[in-house]
Amino acid sequence: MPSPLTRSRSRALRVASALAAVALVAAGCDGSGFVPGTDGGAGDDETAAAAAPDAVVTANVKDEAADVSVDKVVRVRAEKGTLTSVVLRSKAGRVEGEIRGDGARWVSSAGLEPGTRYRVRAVARNAEGKEVQRVSTFTTQALSLEQQTYASIAPLQGETVGVGMPVVVNFDLPVTDQASFEKHMTVTSTPAQAGSWFWVSSREAHWRPQSYWQAGTKVSVDVAVNGVSAGAGIYGQEDRKVDFEIGAAHVYKVNARTHQMKVFENGRLLRTLPITTGKEGFTTRSGVKVIMEKYAQKRMNSETVGIARGSAEAYDIDDVKWAMRITSSGEFIHAAPWSVGSQGRANVSHGCTGMSIDNAAWLYSMTRRGDVVEYVGTDRAMEPGNGWGDWNVSWPDYVAGSALA
Repeated sequence: MPSPLTRSRSRALRVASALAAVALVAAGCDGSGFVPGTDGGAGDDETAAAAAPDAVVTANVKDEAADVSVDKVVRVRAEKGTLTSVVLRSKAGRVEGEIRGDGARWVSSAGLEPGTRYRVRAVARNAEGKEVQRVSTFTTQALSLEQQTYASIAPLQGETVGVGMPVVVNFDLPVTDQASFEKHMTVTSTPAQAGSWFWVSSREAHWRPQSYWQAGTKVSVDVAVNGVSAGAGIYGQEDRKVDFEIGAAHVYKVNARTHQMKVFENGRLLRTLPITTGKEGFTTRSGVKVIMEKYAQKRMNSETVGIARGSAEAYDIDDVKWAMRITSSGEFIHAAPWSVGSQGRANVSHGCTGMSIDNAAWLYSMTRRGDVVEYVGTDRAMEPGNGWGDWNVSWPDYVAGSALA
């Protein structure tokens, strides 16, 4: 057992060692900035203060919002960071959009469907690469069919048409905010050709190039009006897209005085056909017309053009062959075997252009919708709104017919 003296010395040594350790720690806090074991670095509080803040993601549609308008442009923003991903979707699929500028914002570029629940998932990253996610949902307003207008387009998808064919868009409900719709209606072509929209009415818009289409042109029509406000509480029902092609340049030149039609293809005269046009009181219109419809056989009844049954001028023919409509009011090019004796000599029809069965069959076989028929020789002008009479409007007036003019 240690003696009392030995125990006393051991205790003194332990006290001295403890005092030395306290002095060493105190020396580490003498204002020099060095703390043992830290390599002279900043303290924990200073490191936390220098860390980059988390990104903050916000959207212009509140979470769980209801009755959101279908024309709402959804916008997502990132503060103190940049967006890396934004997905807006419903059960029907994803809504297109893009991250813009410096990555601080995302904007939707397509319309929303009515009565539909959408989910927005956005991811943003701060300066140090740390990601945050924001998920929200909303539901759009319900719309009846009486609140949605549908676009029908001519030509049809994949159709080959003539050089005079306008793009014709018909809406089943009126569009009163035509400027809003027109901003979402585009026509592009290869090769490119200058053109313009022209509103015939609140339910019908046309587009044509400044001059006849170039033969062989490929055309794409995009009526992206889904969810776009048409005004008066009506919205676009569905986007429509049509691609078509321009065929050979067929231009038929009719002279009512000489009773002849010259048939040109790509500038080359193919044939000169004897014809008859409208007699006095039923004068055929002069101007530029476009083939609108074709019928291998068609019934023609005078009552449809305002000639009463029982009148001396009345007619009802069941099987008029090779009939091609050129006006809404009832002018056709067709076979007229009953007037062959007058063809090339006199005008004896009720306004139509008649020719022999053989000539009509030949012309019918080469003709497409959109082919051009240019009439001269009468004192009755073609009305621009009588069918596809777009080429009877001067170019400055046509451009002025755009809602964005």
